[in-house]
Amino acid sequence: MIINADLHIHSKYSMATSKSMDLNTIGTEASKKGIDVVGTGDCLHPMWLEEIKNASTDDSTIKIENTHFVLTTEVEDINRVHHLLILPSISKAEELAERIGKQGNLTSDGRPSVKMDGCEIAEIGKDVEALIGPSHAFTPWTAIYAAHDSLQNCYKDMTGYISFLELGLSADTDYADRIKELHELTFLTNSDAHSPWPNKLAREFTQFSVPEISFDGIKSAILRKNKYGPTLNVGFYPEEGKYNQTACTRCFQHFTLESAKENNWRCPEDRGQIKKGVYDRINELADFDAPMHPSHRPDYIHLIPLSEIIMMALGHSSIHTKGVQQAWNKLITDFGSEVAVLLDTDIERLKVVDEKIVNAISAFRDGKLIIHAGGGGKYGWIELPEKEKQVKAQNTESSNQSRLFDY
Repeated sequence: MIINADLHIHSKYSMATSKSMDLNTIGTEASKKGIDVVGTGDCLHPMWLEEIKNASTDDSTIKIENTHFVLTTEVEDINRVHHLLILPSISKAEELAERIGKQGNLTSDGRPSVKMDGCEIAEIGKDVEALIGPSHAFTPWTAIYAAHDSLQNCYKDMTGYISFLELGLSADTDYADRIKELHELTFLTNSDAHSPWPNKLAREFTQFSVPEISFDGIKSAILRKNKYGPTLNVGFYPEEGKYNQTACTRCFQHFTLESAKENNWRCPEDRGQIKKGVYDRINELADFDAPMHPSHRPDYIHLIPLSEIIMMALGHSSIHTKGVQQAWNKLITDFGSEVAVLLDTDIERLKVVDEKIVNAISAFRDGKLIIHAGGGGKYGWIELPEKEKQVKAQNTESSNQSRLFDY
């Protein structure tokens, strides 16, 4: 069985997150994107966990429309490193909450901060039979390779229990597979969505071969047992991420690593903090000049949200305009999901919408889009070659409207 899974999102109980991040909306919107399984996110928050219980049919089964949920949470450790945990059941989430709640306030944020290091969190995770790995591993904020130079330095004696690593929006498998210690881990691509709208939810996802849609099925895939495993990673071009390049967090001017060091990590224009980009951090950590993919590593497909492609094609300033929404809904209604539209459907069949949209999807498939790298907390942006000036102005405006920790 082949499934698409987005295993890292946040609920309405997390900071800087849409109030529309409720289970019903998430379930409905995920189905439109072609996603079969979504992580609940935030399952340690007592109010969110109560909503999860109310939506469940038993201790481990939560399904809304065609979307299945698995219990997940993100936890920030004492070194400000974020860890993703995937749990087998509601009762195990309750057990984790009871144990970890002694080290932090579980009600203040859906993603709690605790007075424990990565090793201690992993030990409790193992006790409750959870899978655990670092979230958005290379970003310059709250990531393992922002605070540590190795998995061992973070997880210590529990390093062998770590089963996956989340790449984050600013990296792909070509980046991460330059680091030897990561070759044994399964790579996850997840959205870390803070809203359920089509340019956020499932903007990255992992395709798995599983024996069944359940925690046990996903566990078999992540651990690559009995010939199950990931079959595809789908996500951003790394340059689209907010932290791909080394840049000022105030004016977003890009710097080489050498010039950032020469300026003591302060922008000479506005004295803003310069943050090291993922591209430069990978180069510091790399064991290989070029990626060395292990045999179990699946292909990585770079994907752009359909709503953003439509927005560019029509020359609109937002994905929420009437024209963009009408075209997006027409394509989803006719072809079933965003994945089907972007990757699978014959291009001639897509001509039920404006030809400019069809041409834009064709340009995406042919790799003809122009990518401008992000950094310092500002997303990169993409334009169509024939609409360069018009799209540049519109995307520059929209790309500034970003939240610092929406990875």
